[in-house]
Amino acid sequence: MSDVPTEELVEFECPRCAAGVTEHYYGPCSSCRAQLRAEIAVAARDLAAPEYEPKMNVTPNAVALKD
Repeated sequence: MSDVPTEELVEFECPRCAAGVTEHYYGPCSSCRAQLRAEIAVAARDLAAPEYEPKMNVTPNAVALKD
């Protein structure tokens, strides 16, 4: 973070761990964000959608079967 000018950094208390931090934006500190990513991250999965089957509301020969 040394390449960022200091006037863009904000000092605040981390809302998650209550530690005093200096970050770009208000929110969880860097260590909390890393911990959250490790806990919540899931591997991407390849999901196969079921084959589309059109819904049949009427029988194919409804006109022919009409009394």
